[in-house]
Amino acid sequence: MEPKVGIVGFRGYSGAELVRLLDQHPGVEPILLEHREDADIPPVPMAAKQHHRVPATAEAVQTESLALVFLATPAEVSMELAAAFLTAGASVIDLSGAFRFRNLNTYSRWYKEEHRAPHLVPEAIYGLPEFCRDGIRAARLIANPGCYPTAANLAIQPLIAAGVVDRSAGIVCDAKSGVSGAGRKPSLKTSFCEVSENFSAYSVLDHRHVPEILMVSGVEEAELSFTAQLLPIHRGILETIYFRARAIRNTGELLDIYARRYANEPFIRLHSSTLPDIRGVEHTNYCDIGVRLDPATGRAVVVSTIDNLVKGAAGQAIQNMNLVLGFPETAGLL
Repeated sequence: MEPKVGIVGFRGYSGAELVRLLDQHPGVEPILLEHREDADIPPVPMAAKQHHRVPATAEAVQTESLALVFLATPAEVSMELAAAFLTAGASVIDLSGAFRFRNLNTYSRWYKEEHRAPHLVPEAIYGLPEFCRDGIRAARLIANPGCYPTAANLAIQPLIAAGVVDRSAGIVCDAKSGVSGAGRKPSLKTSFCEVSENFSAYSVLDHRHVPEILMVSGVEEAELSFTAQLLPIHRGILETIYFRARAIRNTGELLDIYARRYANEPFIRLHSSTLPDIRGVEHTNYCDIGVRLDPATGRAVVVSTIDNLVKGAAGQAIQNMNLVLGFPETAGLL
């Protein structure tokens, strides 16, 4: 029998994307777990086919024999549900920021609230497969990375590890995302008239994804300038990362660093003659990376692109699920 997996938050953009991708998966049966009070309202956007729906309770998880549950929910909801689902015997992949940091002070500083489930934090594994694969396979609780940190860390970490960044000059990460990254809950900032024909920066100097970039990349807070900006498009992230290179003679040497690091990674694509763009990664689980270097000055630019709803959320969550349940890592994603 195919293992059953539950999705809480299937009405949201990331949750709906999870349902869409799981419908394509060759080895699992998706079950919708209903947590909202307006449960009688059909989910919108509707999935391609109807699914079995049960309450988002530990009893339902046990009755349905769910092997794993995705929480595509706000952090406070994830903290409320995770422990009960783990006790019921399911692994949990959380798409919020609830369990990404081992340091509770980091969470409270950047999320502006106290953690409500601190007892679960020590066992959570950060779910960036390209760097945390072995830990993910054995984990019960996986913290799916944020979308901006996914694109940033896949671009920055190999350069820091190779020692080719002049860290005294700092790193600038100029990040742009489609509106779906803000979630489906209505707000003035993401309304049509505010977004259309517009381009704006937000959460300047205090974006909650900054500590994830620092945690994985190895960069210190004083070395990184990160700014998130809202594009008037539905989906996609493009990050332009600026730094000063050292002991690097040409663009090819930077590309070689990435080629060695990601030689066996199915979802990393490197661009040599062109730079990546958002259209190239839409509806895929790929992260596309391109680089340029000015040898005379050491100025270097990396462009990193992902689909924020796939590699930045649902696709990466399924990549993690594949590792936990023993499927090929690319199952349902290629």
